[in-house]
Amino acid sequence: MGLLESNRQHSDSDAHTRGASTNLNRLRAAVLGANDGIVSVASIVLGVAGATNNRGTIFTAGLAGLVAGALSMGVGEYVSVSTQRDTERAYIHHEAWELTTKPADELEELAGLYESKGVSRKTALQVAKELTKHDALAAHLDVELNIDQEALTNPWQAAIASLVSFTIGALIPLLSIILAASHLRFATTFIAVTIALLLTGYFSAMAGGASRRRAMLRVVIGGALAMAITYAIGHAFGTAVS
Repeated sequence: MGLLESNRQHSDSDAHTRGASTNLNRLRAAVLGANDGIVSVASIVLGVAGATNNRGTIFTAGLAGLVAGALSMGVGEYVSVSTQRDTERAYIHHEAWELTTKPADELEELAGLYESKGVSRKTALQVAKELTKHDALAAHLDVELNIDQEALTNPWQAAIASLVSFTIGALIPLLSIILAASHLRFATTFIAVTIALLLTGYFSAMAGGASRRRAMLRVVIGGALAMAITYAIGHAFGTAVS
């Protein structure tokens, strides 16, 4: 097997690994977006429910929180990923410029990178020459920066995914508190949110390879504290104002 063919197989393996990592990151982002929607809107509606029993007021507050949170998540993700994409493009342009203006230095740099991975000087230089002949820019982007110029991050996809996941999560407490009877609102919402948080904790741990029990416990305790505190504040201030 030739050096170039061997490196191609390694590059394909790296691309597969990057693809799997990207998918996991997307899953993690979607789960975290849903978790934010659940906790944020649950806290809002329970806080308002602590101050008033008016279903319309609770619904309006919850809907406002859902819309504001979803748009904020979407815009924030779009800005963040756009910045990342711009940075990646800047790296690509700079690397292309270096290859054009000082090809000998870049060849030496690429060989040095393979030497740093444990490849002998002779083999590293041969690999660098073959890769440079095949696709110099792709080789440098892969080894130096771990960037695939054909698979740059998409800010619109990230924004839409965050907006949708937040909305789905937020609908759980909003529908729970609106559809439940007045005397069961807190209990129904608390149970529904707890179940939802257990699921988001499970999937976030699965995506990150972390302890599922610890992740589930963490998000449930955090969500429960947020709901209890906002309900208590709403009840205290609602009573004081009225």
